[in-house]
Amino acid sequence: MSRTAAPAMSQRRTSRRQFVKFFAAAASAATVGVLPLSRSAHAAGSDIIRIGVIGCGGRGPGAAVNAMNVDPGVRLVALSDVFLSRVQGARKRLQAEKPQQVTVDDDHCFSGLDGYKHVIQSVDVVLIACAAKFHPFYTLEAVKAGKHVFVEKPHAIDPAGVRQATEAAELAKQKGLSIMSGLQSRYTPGFQETIKRIHDGAIGEIVAIEENFLRGPYGLYPRLPVYKTEVEYQLANQYHFVWLCGDDVVQSLVHNVDRATWAMKEQTPVWARGMGGRAASFGEIYGDVFDHHGVVYQYPNGVRMYAFCRTQNGCYNESSSLLLGSKGRCNLTACTIEGETKWRYSGPGGNPYDIEHKVLFEAIRSGKPVNAGDYMTRSTMVAVMGQLACYTGQQLTWEQLMKSEFYYPPKPEDVRLDMEPPVKLGPDGQYPVFAIPGVTKLKL
Repeated sequence: MSRTAAPAMSQRRTSRRQFVKFFAAAASAATVGVLPLSRSAHAAGSDIIRIGVIGCGGRGPGAAVNAMNVDPGVRLVALSDVFLSRVQGARKRLQAEKPQQVTVDDDHCFSGLDGYKHVIQSVDVVLIACAAKFHPFYTLEAVKAGKHVFVEKPHAIDPAGVRQATEAAELAKQKGLSIMSGLQSRYTPGFQETIKRIHDGAIGEIVAIEENFLRGPYGLYPRLPVYKTEVEYQLANQYHFVWLCGDDVVQSLVHNVDRATWAMKEQTPVWARGMGGRAASFGEIYGDVFDHHGVVYQYPNGVRMYAFCRTQNGCYNESSSLLLGSKGRCNLTACTIEGETKWRYSGPGGNPYDIEHKVLFEAIRSGKPVNAGDYMTRSTMVAVMGQLACYTGQQLTWEQLMKSEFYYPPKPEDVRLDMEPPVKLGPDGQYPVFAIPGVTKLKL
């Protein structure tokens, strides 16, 4: 099986400077000379900030609640999803939870693949939490329309998507708009203090990192009569189709690699190699994704990160970020340090999902934009590199990924509910797994 991709770009150096150049290159496609919109991108002369949600599964409505929790002036005025039933169900639940802040009328309940356009037109702030394939495209469209954005992870599923997300982030800077990432670890109080201590030398030099995200599978959505086409079914069961979710390194382990990147002071790996496949998850409901991955990354200074994710039932589970240093070790997820320094975080807590929205809406109201584009696109590319290394069975370099415009077809704007699906159910009642390492050739 082979997959096609767009041609590569000109070579860039493998370094943090390289990523900055990549960021700037993507920005060249963005509009320049625009007036700042940070103060005017909500109802003029009003304390009300209108928000709308694209994607009415679990995380989209959850993000709306986070926004309404932290700012009493927020009003949810628009909802969109491929499926109208999800929109209506989300509106009902949200009205029950936040009756004073949810003002979504029937005319602002949008469905289908064009619903995102109507949400963008209707609001000041767009909350994006649909199938990850669409995240960078919708983010860019919202910023072009002069809207602030909260976008869930992952921020892209392939190198071309990372480039598009980078363009959106740079355009937001030029327009004075805010972009907030759903990589909420950056706003976890205990993590913030622990990372500060690591950067101050509490464990000495980092010599190795272990990252784990081991648990059962994402929600499984059976085929129902309401899904009229194969593409509709795959969209409903999005976490189990590579062309929609990017698979589990990108979809889930991105949280871990983001914490590691943060701890490594935003350094990026030189190369990655990995392994993975499907061992225990069979049946059409599991789509074409892998159910286990292991990735080794190496940084310029020789430090290696060993990163693992698994989505199998009946197995040992663990979610952890473990940093080994020359003078001690840190369990970041437990906010503890051992070795020459013994320390445990005991400061204030706080819901990072709320805190990231508090930062976003304070930035909007103050006219001092916040922009998470740098770290969110960098960490996403680290995850993409690991995923593609697992698929190909090859050692891939950061330089290689930074030149690549590979994408999982079709492009987001070309998706149609009645199109030929990118993957089809086989005669054995299974979707063929997306890649066979060492056999599948991806044109990166």
